[in-house]
Amino acid sequence: MATVVLVGTLDTKGAEYAWLSARLRESGCDVVLVDAGVLPPPAGTPTADIDATAVAHRAGHDLGALRGAGDRGAAVAAMAEGVELVVGDLHREGRLHAVLAVAGSGGSFIAARAMRALPVGVPKLLVSTMASGDVSPYVGSSDITMMYSVVDVAGINSVSSRILGNAVAAAAGMAAHHEQSVNHPRPHGRPLIGASMFGVTTPAVDAARQRLDELGYEVLVFHATGAGGRALEKLAVGGFLAGVLDLTTTELADELVGGVLSAGSDRLTAAGRAGLAQVVAPGALDMVNFGAGETVPERFAERRLLVHNPTVTLMRTTADEMAELGTLMGRKLASAHGPAAVFWPLGGLSAVDAPNGPFHDPEADAAGLASLRAALKGSAVELREIDAHLNDPSFAVAAADHLHQLITAHGRIHANV
Repeated sequence: MATVVLVGTLDTKGAEYAWLSARLRESGCDVVLVDAGVLPPPAGTPTADIDATAVAHRAGHDLGALRGAGDRGAAVAAMAEGVELVVGDLHREGRLHAVLAVAGSGGSFIAARAMRALPVGVPKLLVSTMASGDVSPYVGSSDITMMYSVVDVAGINSVSSRILGNAVAAAAGMAAHHEQSVNHPRPHGRPLIGASMFGVTTPAVDAARQRLDELGYEVLVFHATGAGGRALEKLAVGGFLAGVLDLTTTELADELVGGVLSAGSDRLTAAGRAGLAQVVAPGALDMVNFGAGETVPERFAERRLLVHNPTVTLMRTTADEMAELGTLMGRKLASAHGPAAVFWPLGGLSAVDAPNGPFHDPEADAAGLASLRAALKGSAVELREIDAHLNDPSFAVAAADHLHQLITAHGRIHANV
C-alpha cells in the first residue's frame, strides 16, 4: 500500500488534516501524520503518528522549552529542522511514497524544507496560501509541486473542499505510482551524465552530448542560470548520475563578482562529495551576468559590457577575477573524493571569448589558468591544456571521451535512475 506522509501544524490546522487523512484513506493510501505545530493542539485534533514532541526531540530540542521561550521564529526553525529529519527517516525506512502539506506561510516554510531534502522523483505536493507569488524560496532546486489554496486554510468549505480534494487525488495518485516504481523497478536504462550549458557554450555541449550518446549514455543538460547549477548539484548527490561533464562553470563568476546567476558557494562541490567522475572546463568564466543594461551596478559602469539581449547584459571578468576563479576552481576540485580532470581551452572560454570577439582577453584567461595550475599542484586532479577553443568539436569530444574513461575505470558505469 502506498503511504502518504502528511506534514502539518495541528495546533492551527487540525480539522483540515483530519479531513485530509480521511480522504487519503478512502483513496486507498496509508497515512503517516506528522505534527509540526509548536502549541498544544485543541481538543478534537487528530492524534499524530509522530507528535510535535517527537519532532522537536529529533532535532535535539525540547518542545516545552520552545514554547516557553516565546520566540516564534526560533520555534518554527527548530520544528522545520525536526520535520526534515523525521521525513528523511520515513523515506529511508520505506514508509513514504509522497508528502502532502496544506499551509500558510509558516507551515509552508516547515514543509518545504523537509520536501527539498528528499531526493528528486519522490512526490512532493504543497498546497499553500503563498503559491501565487514567488515560490523560489520554497521550491529551490527541488521538484516540489505547489498549488495555490485560493482561500485561506481555515476550515473545510465549498471552495477548499474542491481544492484540497484535488490535492488528495494528486497525492494519492503520485504515491501509488511511486510505490510501484520503488517496489517494481523497471530495468536499468542508460547511465546518466549531468552536463552544464549556456548559450555561448552550446556548440561544445551539443558535440559532447552526441559523443556520449554514441558511448551509451543519456545526457541531462542543465542551463547554468543559478537554478540549473543547483539542480545539477542536487542530482549529483542524489545518486542519479554516473558522472558530470561540467563544461559551463560561469555561475562561479557570478558568485564571486556579484552577478545575478550565482548557484551559491557550494557550486562545483557535489560531484566531488559524491565521489563521481567529473570533467570540468571554464566555460563562460569570461563573463558575469546581469539583467537589462540599467540593472548593472554603477560600480561596474566603466567595465567591458556586452548587451547579449534586451534582458541580459554580460560583463567581462578581469585578470584579477580570473585568477581568483582559477584558485577557487582548483581548491574545490582538489578536495573531490572521485576522479576529476580539468580541460582548459587555450583558444577561448565562450562564443564571445574568441579571436576578434568582444570578450577576447588572452591575458585574463591565462591568469585563470596559472592560478588553477597552482591550486591543483600536488592533487590527484588532472589538468589538460587543450590548444583549441571551448566550442571546437575536438575539445568537446576529447572531454566526453575522457569522462567515459574515468567512469569506466571508477566502476560507476551502471549508475542511473
